[in-house]
Amino acid sequence: MSNQETLLRVEHLCQYFKAGNFVTKAVDDVSFDIKKGEVFGLVGESGCGKTTTGRSIIKLYNITSGNVYFKGVRIAAGIQSYKDAIKQAKKDNIPDLDKFIAEQRKLIKEAKNDQKNCDREFSRQLVAELKEKYAPLLEKATGAEKTKLEAEYKNELRKAKNTKLVTQIQMIFQDPIASLDPRMTVREIIAEGLIIQGERDKKVIDQKVYEMLELVGLVPEHASRYPHEFSGGQRQRIGVARSIIMNPELIIADEPVSALDVSVQAQVINLLNDLRDRFGLTILFIAHDLSVVKYFSDRIGVMYYGKLVELADSDELFAHPFHPYTKSLLSAIPLPDPIYEKARKRIVYNPLAEHDYSVDKPSLREVCPGHFVQCNNAEYERIIKELEANG
Repeated sequence: MSNQETLLRVEHLCQYFKAGNFVTKAVDDVSFDIKKGEVFGLVGESGCGKTTTGRSIIKLYNITSGNVYFKGVRIAAGIQSYKDAIKQAKKDNIPDLDKFIAEQRKLIKEAKNDQKNCDREFSRQLVAELKEKYAPLLEKATGAEKTKLEAEYKNELRKAKNTKLVTQIQMIFQDPIASLDPRMTVREIIAEGLIIQGERDKKVIDQKVYEMLELVGLVPEHASRYPHEFSGGQRQRIGVARSIIMNPELIIADEPVSALDVSVQAQVINLLNDLRDRFGLTILFIAHDLSVVKYFSDRIGVMYYGKLVELADSDELFAHPFHPYTKSLLSAIPLPDPIYEKARKRIVYNPLAEHDYSVDKPSLREVCPGHFVQCNNAEYERIIKELEANG
């Protein structure tokens, strides 16, 4: 996996929410990358910032600070942190105030330009690919066939110019009924993205919608129905179809099975697995069910109170957890074995008792190849000694 291309890179992502003078640090200095073709699991208890991380990546929120790179291009930058720095500098009346403000404004301008240019460059790339594809076909075609190809080419060009890079990232939401408009039919819900991108041919839209429905285990007759006429599992399949029709490279699956029955959970996970193999998808899988995450993910990141506390390959994390919170999460996994369950001891995580960060501050450090842990110097030395002792 380490030799694969990095599709998504998140650097020092912060997402803060303000209510008056009170600031909630929903995501605080989170960094990770996702390789092309892998499933990256993001786990943690409710309220730890998993969903906010996913929504920040797809730009549903304007991030406070940090950067998000997709396919090597910066698609999101924390402009708000630069603005806050200017306000604070004015209050404190720091030395060289004008120079500091000029530097911050330059960073803001660069961030805005990067986000504008990434869409322009992506559109230019799509247009170039279309020209390369249609040029030899148009040269050989004659008569009615050439007229049809020219119309098709113009339609594809219009869509390419309206396409933004971030549309290559799609999201499957946690609550299937809340994420589907009750006033829209299934056809309208699934086709909405195509229409926004400029598709006008009703036959093409219908064909793609029916194809997506069959792909996720539904039938074309479902296209004329409304979301309330479906079960929870079927609604989630509609959500999957809505994301897949956009032909994305990355899907953010935000707890896609947590609201479903256990048997239906397995069906949806297997569906995502099949789609991953068929389309070469990369998936950011957000969940709190560690058993599901282990089965589905190649690597796992563990979040606690807005911070990433541990990151490793799936098997490595389960075999050798180092952070006390990760150990606590793993101890909570039940097994269908009454003898094991009788002897299982739940580990309770108390951050005040486990850590002393008053002087020695923690950071995310690599303790062994590919395994990162949030720890300070003393904890890092203890983990290294433990690794050396275990060979």
